[in-house]
Amino acid sequence: MSQDLKNSSYLPTFEWAFLHPRYWGTWLGILFAAIMAFVPFRLRDKFAEFLAKRLVKMNNRAKKRAVINLQQCFPEKTEEERLAILEQSYINAGCVLLGFATIMMRSKRYLEKRTLFRNEEILTELVENGEKVILLVPHSWAIDYPAVQLASRGLPVAAMVKKQKNKVADWLMNVQRLKYGGRTHERADGIKPFIKSVREGYLGYYLPDEDHGPDYSVFVPFFAAQKATLSGLGKLATLSRAKIVPLMPVYNRETGNFEVIVQPPLAPFPSGSEETDARMMNERIEQFLENDPGQYMWIMNLLRSKPDGSQNY
Repeated sequence: MSQDLKNSSYLPTFEWAFLHPRYWGTWLGILFAAIMAFVPFRLRDKFAEFLAKRLVKMNNRAKKRAVINLQQCFPEKTEEERLAILEQSYINAGCVLLGFATIMMRSKRYLEKRTLFRNEEILTELVENGEKVILLVPHSWAIDYPAVQLASRGLPVAAMVKKQKNKVADWLMNVQRLKYGGRTHERADGIKPFIKSVREGYLGYYLPDEDHGPDYSVFVPFFAAQKATLSGLGKLATLSRAKIVPLMPVYNRETGNFEVIVQPPLAPFPSGSEETDARMMNERIEQFLENDPGQYMWIMNLLRSKPDGSQNY
């Protein structure tokens, strides 16, 4: 086991209890995912598209959240245009999730061939100059891929993760995330371990866009909506002595490749105003999504809180 893994503040391990019959369904799913990792991407993506076009018609909670999110962010679009974005989001989700096990099952060389970094020099120059870096990563469907690929390039990542209810899935996801090194910190442990890792030279992996409620947020524009946006990134940057570098992974269905887009650091940051910092963060996410909003997880808890104290969902 690598030193990185030993130092991880959250490292679930295999337990014999994982072989209990209650987890047999999980293991069957894992076997299916492992097989799909070796299926040609065009065939896998066709299957994903077939499933997605049926699932997007189901009126479940996730679909209802997505419809509200898209209505509030894009009121200028027609209902048909918003549903087209949502369908593309479902298709991208299917393509990424059906190929999710490629990180674990396929070789480092295969993954490198399937991952294209755009503007990678922005990141490498900062690291070579001794700068601490926190990556600002929106919730696109391909969100797990950059951390693994950066670690394989000698740029290990420290990320905050949420413990999964299914212990087998939780264990395997953590093993996959740390395949080439890095650290994971469980959210319940607070922010201090994450800050410590960034100070020690790990790239912080910060996911900024879920609505965590008004107590931890400020309301600033996100597209046409007023969004409860986490307000502590400026303080986090100061405590970590880090530059904030926006980064977004997307899945290209034409090539079957994952493309990781890097933007210049936020500047000046922190600005001295939580509202200005939060708006700057949202603007960068908007720039990422402007041309391809179907890459985003519109189903997530994005706009639950409203400025008047009520809730959308």
